[in-house]
Amino acid sequence: MKKIKIKTGDNVKVITGNNKGSEGKVLKIVSDKSRLIVEGVNMVKKHMKPNAQNPQGGIIEKEASIHVSNVSLLTSSGESTKVGYRMDDNKKVRFSKKSNEVI
Repeated sequence: MKKIKIKTGDNVKVITGNNKGSEGKVLKIVSDKSRLIVEGVNMVKKHMKPNAQNPQGGIIEKEASIHVSNVSLLTSSGESTKVGYRMDDNKKVRFSKKSNEVI
């Protein structure tokens, strides 16, 4: 299992697959499967039975997970980059390998 360098709340861009080019915010990380759920990306239809929260039931759309290797982190300027780690004043920080700025 590889360390995931993308965190919850990061803005990412999909670089391969059906949703290539779309961008969104990371909602959840499933680290044991190296997958993440990105807001508005990889939408699937799910058939729901009626329950207390959803008394009508029916078909809802929700985000499905996408593999970490299919996304790239976006910097504050909006360009995709790889992530590195370095020590700044005895503190481990993430930085953009393209622009060398701290994320």
